[in-house]
Amino acid sequence: MAEPDPEVLGRDFVQVLVGFGRALRDAGLTLGSGDLLTYGSACALLDPADLVDVYWSGRTTLVTRRDQLPAYDAVFRRYFLDEPDDDGEDPAYSVQQRAEASATLQLPDPEATESSEPGDEREARMGLMASDAATVRHRSFSECTPEELLALRRLMRRIRLVPPRRRSRRTRPAGSGPRPDLRRVVRTAVRHHGELDELAWRRRRLRNRPLVLVLDVSGSMADYSRALLQFAHGTSHASRKVEVFCFGTRLTRITRQLEHRRPDDALRAAAAQVVDWEGGTRIGDSLAAFVRDYGRRGMSRGAVVVICSDGLDRGDPAVLDGALQRLSRLCHRIVWLNPHKGDQRDFVPSTLGMMVAAPYVDELLSGHDLASLEELAAVLPRLR
Repeated sequence: MAEPDPEVLGRDFVQVLVGFGRALRDAGLTLGSGDLLTYGSACALLDPADLVDVYWSGRTTLVTRRDQLPAYDAVFRRYFLDEPDDDGEDPAYSVQQRAEASATLQLPDPEATESSEPGDEREARMGLMASDAATVRHRSFSECTPEELLALRRLMRRIRLVPPRRRSRRTRPAGSGPRPDLRRVVRTAVRHHGELDELAWRRRRLRNRPLVLVLDVSGSMADYSRALLQFAHGTSHASRKVEVFCFGTRLTRITRQLEHRRPDDALRAAAAQVVDWEGGTRIGDSLAAFVRDYGRRGMSRGAVVVICSDGLDRGDPAVLDGALQRLSRLCHRIVWLNPHKGDQRDFVPSTLGMMVAAPYVDELLSGHDLASLEELAAVLPRLR
């Protein structure tokens, strides 16, 4: 297989992959230079910005035996997901380091078509992504030009929402922990004729909480809804436990439509599914339908629910109050994105819908530009 092209992967990201290979060697996996070249080539053929692709590229090219899987998974969690290891060591690859790497990551345009000019792709490779990040990060979606919105679409794909984790009842092997691993202890004792040089331990697994995005696509949110839908598309591909809904006057589930890998295909399918796009707003009725048809059946139990709306509700405030009261009892946390908040730290909601919702909202963010979406990505893991 050909050697990965640094101009395609980005030299910083190649160093990240090499560092991951060294971490695997330290964990006991036998890897050669050829294995790392194969791993880099596999990442270049897929989407290096997608952690799922990075995971499976390594699992299919670096893992040769089944007993290596626990070590591979542990190193991947520690290296890419910042999950501390059992020995309390600092993660080798922090969130900030990953953001810097992605800023200089050079990728071919994933939305290029046959009609695209060759110079367009070349311009993107020469660092257009980094300059876009500096100029449009703090510009409201409603003020962006079509070219800036296109640049934002590429940048949004690099934001990964990581919901808070909860401890599962299942356990996994660990270097230390509160529970002894009796099976490993017995197997080790048998291999060493009854002699034990060290004890084995187990620790409870950590699982991501489900994430539910509920997007307002009514007329008052027209300047933001398409950008937020693009953000939801990238988020739904970053984790398996993501559900996406749209609402105006009625609730529509669009999780299946967003499964298309190409953003244009996904947004086109979602727009065809939503019949009340840029119409009126009935937040209370829509949330009540979500609780009745999906929330009570388990979708929102223990989940983080992110509602993106300006709160301009034309429905009955009592219905909104009742729906949010029931939803807050079912889910773990409610996060509300209101574009009218902007960059105001002392923002006080003035719409009737927001005043009704305020007692049930755990976090109120803006979601009006790229920086506010990055703030959401930073806040979510802390909602324990």
